[in-house]
Amino acid sequence: MKRLLLVLWGFFCISPVANANLLSELQSGSTLIVMRHADAPGIGDPSGYRLGDCSTQRNLGEYGRQQAKEIGAWLSQQGVREARMFSSPWCRCFDTAVLLNKGPVTSERSLGSFFNEMSESGKQTRELEAFVQQQLSKPTKLPLILVTHQVNTYAYTGKSVSVGQMLLVKVNAQGKVISSRALN
Repeated sequence: MKRLLLVLWGFFCISPVANANLLSELQSGSTLIVMRHADAPGIGDPSGYRLGDCSTQRNLGEYGRQQAKEIGAWLSQQGVREARMFSSPWCRCFDTAVLLNKGPVTSERSLGSFFNEMSESGKQTRELEAFVQQQLSKPTKLPLILVTHQVNTYAYTGKSVSVGQMLLVKVNAQGKVISSRALN
């Protein structure tokens, strides 16, 4: 019993340090979070979908909405209570970003899916790098969180992610990925 209490005491003493480190990394000017949208049942979008009409797209299910809220709560526990939020124009990404509850969400074209046009991968990834470079060069300490799709995340970081998974991404001055690691 004494050993269990010691382990639990150690966990609670270490936890605030881990929280402070995540926020500190995100305030460094070279680190951001890239997140794949929360659970949206299915693959791709129905034929004939329109970006401005959520009823024509694949959207978050009930589990995905709850998942996004829980991820937002987890981020708050890590000290990330407010962030600069950017999202793919697809409704499942935008809704995920809103449900994280970290501040106003802005749609960003370079985060949009190229699942149906894979030939756009290189061009769009370069646009994303330029966008990240521009955002991280701003004199704000607010963390930067980008919500996008699996194909975009893979093209940008080289890592495949599950729904709702976040990567902590360190970039160089040009917005190109140096390293990344899973947060959840």
